[in-house]
Amino acid sequence: MNKQLDSNMNIAGKLAYIFIEHPLTFILSLFILSLGLISLEFMPREENPQIKVSGGAVIVALPGAKPSEIRKIIIEPLEKKIKEIKGVEHIYSYAKDSLAIVQVQYYIGEDKEESNLKLYDQVMRNMDMLPKGAMPPIIKTMDIDTDIPIATIAFYANEDKITQTKLYNEISKIAYEINKIKNVALVDLKGERKEQYNIEVNANKLAAYKLSLGQIAEQIKTLSLTTPSIDSNNHLSNLTILSIKNAIESKEDLENIIISYNFDTPIYLKDIAKISKSFDIQNKKEAFLYKKDTEELAQEQLTLLISKLKGTNSVTINKDIFKYIESIKQELQEKNIKFIITRDDGYTANNAVNSLVQNLLISIVIIAILLIFSLGFKEAMIVSLLVPMILSLTLFIGFMMDETINRITLFALIVSLGMLVDAAIIVIENIVRHKKEDNGKTELKIISINATNEIGNATNIATLAIIMTFIPMFFVGGMMGQFMHPLPVFVPIALIVSLLVAYIFTPYLVKKFL
Repeated sequence: MNKQLDSNMNIAGKLAYIFIEHPLTFILSLFILSLGLISLEFMPREENPQIKVSGGAVIVALPGAKPSEIRKIIIEPLEKKIKEIKGVEHIYSYAKDSLAIVQVQYYIGEDKEESNLKLYDQVMRNMDMLPKGAMPPIIKTMDIDTDIPIATIAFYANEDKITQTKLYNEISKIAYEINKIKNVALVDLKGERKEQYNIEVNANKLAAYKLSLGQIAEQIKTLSLTTPSIDSNNHLSNLTILSIKNAIESKEDLENIIISYNFDTPIYLKDIAKISKSFDIQNKKEAFLYKKDTEELAQEQLTLLISKLKGTNSVTINKDIFKYIESIKQELQEKNIKFIITRDDGYTANNAVNSLVQNLLISIVIIAILLIFSLGFKEAMIVSLLVPMILSLTLFIGFMMDETINRITLFALIVSLGMLVDAAIIVIENIVRHKKEDNGKTELKIISINATNEIGNATNIATLAIIMTFIPMFFVGGMMGQFMHPLPVFVPIALIVSLLVAYIFTPYLVKKFL
């Protein structure tokens, strides 16, 4: 080393010494900026961070059992065994006639796949505890990642020129096609009206003929879709097939079903019930479309809900979804179907990210203007050039850690923005001060390295103190801890990166421009 250099260098001085004249330093800066652009383009964007919520339900049927029996012989043994699973926070259960349901809730933050496997394994290993006659248990797991839609589209009939059942049939085909789009996890329909035959039995006539609903149900079941066949042998060894048409194909088929006989007179289904071909009237769920600032009445509609796979980009997924919808817009109009996009998380997330980039640019300009008056024009430009590199490297590290860009990630970057330039300002201010005091006696390279080394330990400790204030957030539990998770991740990363960038590039840029 040069004799004029400090003999005991800390990390700041060593980094400055290595990179101040290294031929690859400029290339490294361009590489870091390119990493930022790649991260900004390919890092998944979503409106809110995805929260790890695990849970499930165990459903066991025991035909003929009363709720008190269900509680004693199924629910209590199941609860006892499920409590042995590590990570279970709450168990809720209830019993009804012939059915037991045990709901399991894990602590927020527990791994979903591991929790599901533990629940399934515990129930399957203890199936011998179930009473004789119990049906095999059904285990339904919770998946909050696919329960929250990123896009919703409301479809409705144009001036009631299409029935709700036909609307459902058409939209169900669209749902099937959307489900094929890459990274789409679940497609669901709300407010649908499925086509079916409705049989409204007259209770008075049922009593007059001394019939039961069970008899009606059994007679309808006899009209099977399976066509029986009879084969017979003859002298020519030919096979003869006799088929019987017995499927329900129309409203008249149902009306003419013979339910019973009254004094040798057949009682048809139409004698005791009203039959209609319509929608599922037992479905009480409805969805209506309300338009703002208009006097139009609420219109019945069908909403298509689309959710994505965990960790995927809601912006690109929604673009693909709406691109497909636009491609069939003309076809839908010909079928008298209109639609309105009622939710687009991709648009919200994309706008938030673009807004952040604009705000960061404005912030850099403001910082540059303030530094011009305190340090000088060239010094201000050097500090301003370091901010994009710091943010680029921070985003890339987050990308490698499978983090996403969401409103909390952006909040973390905005919170840390004021602290990101601290190290660079301290380094360049100390270099400028030493340069003025030296009066040109020493080479600028030596001055830059020594000045950077001088403030290294103090700056490291100050930055570490700030980082330590965010570390406790890692241990915040519950929903809030999961929701605010990006904050204790991105702020410390940004501060550490700001130190490295300041120590590496500030002396290099000072030597180039000062």
